Amino acid sequence: MLQRHKAQLRHHARLNHGIQLAHWFNSGDRVTNLSNHHTLSLYIADGYDTWHKTPYGWRNGGGPDRFCLMPAGTESTWDLRADLSFVHLYCTEAHLRQMAEEIWDRSSAQLQLHEKVFASDDRITQLYRHFLLSCDWQQPASQLILSSASTLLMTHLLQHYSDVQWRAPRVRGGLAPVVLRNLLDFIEAHLDQPLTLAQLSQQAALSEFHFARMFRHSVGEAPHQYVMRRRMLRAKAMLADDSLSLTAIALSCGFSSPSHFTNRFRQMHGMSPSLWRSNPPSSGADEG
Repeated sequence: MLQRHKAQLRHHARLNHGIQLAHWFNSGDRVTNLSNHHTLSLYIADGYDTWHKTPYGWRNGGGPDRFCLMPAGTESTWDLRADLSFVHLYCTEAHLRQMAEEIWDRSSAQLQLHEKVFASDDRITQLYRHFLLSCDWQQPASQLILSSASTLLMTHLLQHYSDVQWRAPRVRGGLAPVVLRNLLDFIEAHLDQPLTLAQLSQQAALSEFHFARMFRHSVGEAPHQYVMRRRMLRAKAMLADDSLSLTAIALSCGFSSPSHFTNRFRQMHGMSPSLWRSNPPSSGADEG
């Protein structure tokens, strides 16, 4: 719908369960939105001269970190009188209900999201900026953090912006030892692939919500943190072999290009893989 207007699609990603992400830019446009899916929008930059049509006239209130929640079937009209950069997360009604049933082990006939316009929520801002906007959406190694963040966002919407507003269930204890052992073996065997939260939770026969919390309880870090750490440990071990190219190492560790591998390696270790290879730290500096 947006592409029929002046909106420019900057980035796009498809995640599990029909969830999609889209990074847009628009300016000087009037748009009427009516979709068969839910849309959570966060303003990334500008948006100060964005207006929303209400029964009482046009209302302004946009700006960075403001969010809008547009439930499926809700029509809204917007007048963008200046620049606006924003990110949309799209989710189907079917997936929202499936997620609710998996988390709370019950269903609700009144599962309806609330429309929100120009609202503020520190948790939504944190999940967007710290997770969704901090990685390259097209890289296989980013899929786990993207799927984890989208699950957290949808759970937050269910808890705070729906008719049910159920409390988050308590998760006591971690994964059973045999389940954890098999799961860690699965991760190690698939570090070269774009792992997702759905894949890992299926290995443990748990919902994504419960799996993420039980994994953290057992391992001491989130799934995406653990997987990235294991990828980096594999990369450092492979860098010791001068016969291996950076491309081969990148692909073996789940990165689709040497440049993406180099960027993530530098972020975590303060130097490029090439510099690490030529001047590796002492063996005691590495964690096993």
